[in-house]
Amino acid sequence: MCSRFIHMKYVNLGESGVKVSQVAIGTWFLPRLQEKDELGIYKVDKETTLKILKRAYDEGVNFIDTANRYHGAMAPVDLPHVGNAERIVGEFLKTVDRESVVISTKVRGKMGDFVNGEGLSRKHILWQIKESLKRLGTSYIDVYFIHWPDPDTPKLETLRTLNSLVNNGLVYYLGVSNHSAVDVMEFLQLSERHNLEKFIVMQEKYNMLERDIEKDKAIIAKRFGLAIMAYSPLAQGFLTGKYVDKNGWKIEELSRASITEDLKKRYFTEANLRILLGLKDVASELGITLSQLAISWLLKRGEQLGITVIPLIGASKIEHLEDNLSALNINLRDDYMKRIEQIF
Repeated sequence: MCSRFIHMKYVNLGESGVKVSQVAIGTWFLPRLQEKDELGIYKVDKETTLKILKRAYDEGVNFIDTANRYHGAMAPVDLPHVGNAERIVGEFLKTVDRESVVISTKVRGKMGDFVNGEGLSRKHILWQIKESLKRLGTSYIDVYFIHWPDPDTPKLETLRTLNSLVNNGLVYYLGVSNHSAVDVMEFLQLSERHNLEKFIVMQEKYNMLERDIEKDKAIIAKRFGLAIMAYSPLAQGFLTGKYVDKNGWKIEELSRASITEDLKKRYFTEANLRILLGLKDVASELGITLSQLAISWLLKRGEQLGITVIPLIGASKIEHLEDNLSALNINLRDDYMKRIEQIF
């Protein structure tokens, strides 16, 4: 059991006083049942999900991330299935002291089949904050992210609306996700110019294979004091090595690769296969798993870049969670970091 060995470390979320665990639990992909609903979509295994969330909580993880669009077992998500992940997180919140956890969720995506059913307008945000609070069963959200850009809404309108949520105690902190570096800079400058609440965290795709944020967003994060929540730290399971055996690629039923073609197109290449085999050699030398190598690499990379990087881990089994959390015990030496660079 990892509880005997893990001493959870807590870090400030950007330039704020709130402290969060060094890793967060994500809810985009949750354990699935073999059973399908009336619309033919696999159901989330709610019982196992709640056990995983509780186990993470017992190990000291106090940070859970979700979004109004997430279902947990479907991608992309249609309107009849949005909000499911928030509801499950809401069930978990009933079992713990609400003040002992930090919850983040998001707004932007389509939540209604009408013209204002999506976006970052005042109308849409004020509708969705109420809906997210209902689904989560809470009176406030700790961190509220704008999920991706809305070019049809002025940035100042979005910022003023978010600022009002903070002033009214519905949201405590703000975050930005999947925006360009230029957009993030414009938001930060507008916040400063108009004395509005600024973002304290970016949530971005970041892993050994996908490091684009190091070109610009990591620099912005360091300059303006933003933490980075790294989603897909294991490249949607690819960096666990589970999609490879002695015969090449393999895809298990109910795995992430089985529900999204994009994953296979992006990762299942000959170049990535060679990289994976090289990383396996490094992990084997260190006596750790590939997952642990990938997560410990992110934490070390944050140190090298001078920013707080919080891997956003997902788990469909308790043993996966234990494996991932055990990465917190590992402090990769510089010579191993250099060797990993050479593999790429």
